[in-house]
Amino acid sequence: MASKRNAAVGFIFITLLIDVIGFGIIIPVMPKLISALKGVDISTASKYGSLLMFAYAFVQFLCAPILGNLSDKYGRRPVLLFSLFGFGIDYLFLALAPTYGWLFAGRVIAGITGASFTTGAAYISDISTKENRAKNFGMIGAAFGLGFIIGPVIGGLLGNLGPRIPFYAAAILALVNWAYGYFVLPESLSKENRRAFDWKRANPVGSLLHLKKYPAVTGLAFSILLIYIAAHSVMSTWSYFGMYRFNWDEKMVGLSLGAVGIMVAVVQGGLIRYINPKLGNEKSIFTGLGLYALGLLLFGIATQSWMMFVILIPYCLGGITMPAIQSIMAGHVPPSQQGALQGAITSIMSAAAIIGPLLMNNLFYYFTHKDAPFHLPGAPFLLGAVLMMVSGWIAYNTLHTKQSPA
Repeated sequence: MASKRNAAVGFIFITLLIDVIGFGIIIPVMPKLISALKGVDISTASKYGSLLMFAYAFVQFLCAPILGNLSDKYGRRPVLLFSLFGFGIDYLFLALAPTYGWLFAGRVIAGITGASFTTGAAYISDISTKENRAKNFGMIGAAFGLGFIIGPVIGGLLGNLGPRIPFYAAAILALVNWAYGYFVLPESLSKENRRAFDWKRANPVGSLLHLKKYPAVTGLAFSILLIYIAAHSVMSTWSYFGMYRFNWDEKMVGLSLGAVGIMVAVVQGGLIRYINPKLGNEKSIFTGLGLYALGLLLFGIATQSWMMFVILIPYCLGGITMPAIQSIMAGHVPPSQQGALQGAITSIMSAAAIIGPLLMNNLFYYFTHKDAPFHLPGAPFLLGAVLMMVSGWIAYNTLHTKQSPA
């Protein structure tokens, strides 16, 4: 049984890895593609980029709980395959896009089907024990990190051949990933742990209200919301900031994101195995949030390109936070509700992705356009540091008033 579980973790790791590689490939070329299609500079392109992220996140916010609940009824495998196929279609839309509107349509399609990480997290929860749950959730982060080592670097290099080449590469990877899942990925949710589909839980508000049954989960959900809004200071503005502040090209953006991926993979796939058991879930949360806040503060005041790479060390070490939070939350929810929980968490992430890009990219634009009151391109990072500290305060109060296990 243990060997089958380990093999299943390996299957889901490879599936998510290929998925993230495809996503990472397109990031370095997106700013200049938007700039070319709209005929604007990089500062203004960041606003249009935020709208694409908003479209994806808003649609996913509506659809992720439905897919999460469907996975509780029909199993993880069919939902995951549907998601992977949808990403392949999305990347083809982006590759062929003659206008900005096509980019927008592609992101909507991806939002409808974008449940790979939701279902992957539920899959991991299905096959995990209390003892290895945090470690296995860390493998999701490791797949994300390793995918960001490979994807953006490939995207940066392919971007030199043409701005649309990375999108074709991403489409091929997504469809290969779908084929891999179809032939290799086993089902993780046993029939006795399945439940009927419930529309009350299959809408974003209902899925979040469902968390009220678990008080500690509800409090940590607010903490997660602020973490992900803060993280969009990096996720949404990194490429635009690098190109604007340090005159990076697509290759340099790809290499910098590859460095991020290396750091995340080391933390999530290696260090967390030692840090989490030593600190426990609660201390991992507070230590990680402190490191996140420090990294964002330093990003905001960096004056040289090389500083961004050095500052990645404390920032990426903050990655010990989310597996610890997910482990505590999953420990409060029965097996038949794990898909709904992960769907709710994805809805929270999507809500953050609705707010985050609009907030952070427009803040970046506000302090970088020609009529800015004063020049402060690092403003999104500074706001992100504040939000991380507030998240830590919420988590502390939740864990100490609800007596959650750590």
